[in-house]
Amino acid sequence: MSRQTTTVGLTTYEKIKHDIIFGVLEPGSKLKLDALRSRYAASVSTLRETLSRLASDGFVAAEEQRGFFVTPVSREDLIEIANLRVLLECHALKESVENGDTEWEGNLVAAHHKLHVMERRMLAGDTSEKETWKRFDWEFHLAMIQACNSRNLLGLHATLYDKYLRYQMLVLTYRGEIAVTEHKAMLDAALARDSELAADILKQHIQNGLDHTLAAM
Repeated sequence: MSRQTTTVGLTTYEKIKHDIIFGVLEPGSKLKLDALRSRYAASVSTLRETLSRLASDGFVAAEEQRGFFVTPVSREDLIEIANLRVLLECHALKESVENGDTEWEGNLVAAHHKLHVMERRMLAGDTSEKETWKRFDWEFHLAMIQACNSRNLLGLHATLYDKYLRYQMLVLTYRGEIAVTEHKAMLDAALARDSELAADILKQHIQNGLDHTLAAM
């Protein structure tokens, strides 16, 4: 496969996944190749490959004789995703806190600063940059677990986080000061190298987010 084809495939994959996560392509909707080819300026072969990859990642459902559909959503699926996120992310956080060096600390502090600035804007009523807010949220959570020394774990976590984010974006409401406080408490515990406390706060943070999302569904 040529470098150009690889780049086009990756771009198409990221664009379609983005539109699934952020609700542009609605849960359960049929992904018609002709419409997708026009929308994403990609060939049918690239789209088939992309949709097959998205199906293996769980964002698309492939049904024999019927084609491709955006994976439906359900309360049960969200709960399962959140529980898996607790297992993976809390374990990765403990490993990261115990293994992280000063560069990890610096990256974590920087990621929290970016998130905190956006959170203050959200608290002030400015909700115009929700995607930026959630990107900074992702960057903070990733920075916390970046030193876990497992590429496989980071890869699995990234996919789970995207699935979790899709539910949040479908019913997005801001948890406000509580979430801000939880993020700061996680940062402080991580920098203090208290892996157990950091993991406990993270677990409650995910559970609170789950409860909030379920209530809005």
